[in-house]
Amino acid sequence: MTDPSNYVRQREKGSRDVSYPPAPEPLTVPVYDNHCHLEIEDGEGLPLDEQLTRAVEVGVLGVVQAGGDIESSRWSAWAAASHPRVLAAVAIHPNEAPVYAERGMLAEAIAAIDELAAQPRVRAIGETGLDFFRTGEEGRAAQFESFEAHIALAKKHGIAMQIHDRDAHDAVLETLARVGAPERTVFHCFSGDEQMARIAAECGYWLSFAGNVTFKNAQNLRDALAVTRRERILVETDAPFLTPTPFRGRPNAPYLVPVTVRFMAAELGVEVEELCAQLAANTREVYGAFED
Repeated sequence: MTDPSNYVRQREKGSRDVSYPPAPEPLTVPVYDNHCHLEIEDGEGLPLDEQLTRAVEVGVLGVVQAGGDIESSRWSAWAAASHPRVLAAVAIHPNEAPVYAERGMLAEAIAAIDELAAQPRVRAIGETGLDFFRTGEEGRAAQFESFEAHIALAKKHGIAMQIHDRDAHDAVLETLARVGAPERTVFHCFSGDEQMARIAAECGYWLSFAGNVTFKNAQNLRDALAVTRRERILVETDAPFLTPTPFRGRPNAPYLVPVTVRFMAAELGVEVEELCAQLAANTREVYGAFED
């Protein structure tokens, strides 16, 4: 097997501004980035060590690095094993599940995730779920098969699960109700509305908000944030994607978490320090201590 430390993905740059935004004012109470993809090179292609250093300098003490296929999941597990500020989530992304299935490799891919999930610093199965935006009807059977298998893995290993849900809210909620959700279930980059947030609250799920909560056209996310219990809120970047306003169109990174946190605090009408303390406690409850 190739050395996971050498694995990186290139993100298509197109005509975007690929320069990283300036660092925000540091947080006085530190938090964590609940979900990012630091194996993807973008803009300057910041090395992992520099990503983590920049994050710490602004009060972001650690990250949960998420995989989406076998190779990125192996890289995530390697990063977590190599860096005390990184924990890992491993999974086959719902849009990758039909690709593996078409090759007759879905069972093999899920077995690889099962093996990685046994590592002590792999603290979540993710990102898994359903995506009806990019995958059509022909790929949905593979997505459901993969999602249910990942739910079983999270339960088997006693770790959290990070859900990718795009244009599939009802199907995701129905699957969790039918199969039974893991004890710690997180909606990564929550994309629902107030009604869905209330349903999630009743089920005890965590909602993780990313930079898109700051977007002008995302009132549904702000409405959802407003009704979510504080002890069920998480924050993430989904870096290098979903860079918060006013830096949309430029690459995202964990050191930009303070931009989103300050926006969320203003929306909730609470002090930034109060929200930070709650977010940090929530992250540790879901994933455990980074120092373990």
